[in-house]
Amino acid sequence: MRALSIRQPYAELILRGIKPIEFRSRPTKRIGERFYIYASQQWAEGKLFLEGCRSKSGVAIVGDNIEVPTEGPQPWMLELAKMLILKDLPTGVIVGTASIKQVVKGDSLYEWHLTDVERVKKMRKPKGHPQPVWFTPF
Repeated sequence: MRALSIRQPYAELILRGIKPIEFRSRPTKRIGERFYIYASQQWAEGKLFLEGCRSKSGVAIVGDNIEVPTEGPQPWMLELAKMLILKDLPTGVIVGTASIKQVVKGDSLYEWHLTDVERVKKMRKPKGHPQPVWFTPF
């Protein structure tokens, strides 16, 4: 099974079901094929979401204006915020598995719609050197 490199915190957002779409500059033919989610060692830089991108499938992509319920943030929001501030998310390991349901061409990027996302029970470090996109971890 192949692995896909995804920077933190995006890998964690995918595992939590908050980010159901992975944006890439190229399409993939690996639709329906299960793959590992590898949390790369390098953290994502810049804003947390891709500002200015709009999903053709109806999923809103927001920048700095993430809405928070009036009764206060949900427990998962507080936990994720704590992890982000402390940089406490795992990196350099396989953190989950998923499949790509479909690929849609967006305005400037391709939307890889993810499905069947699962967190692994035991994180494993891949053998060899992971590549920027797809690689064989074991």
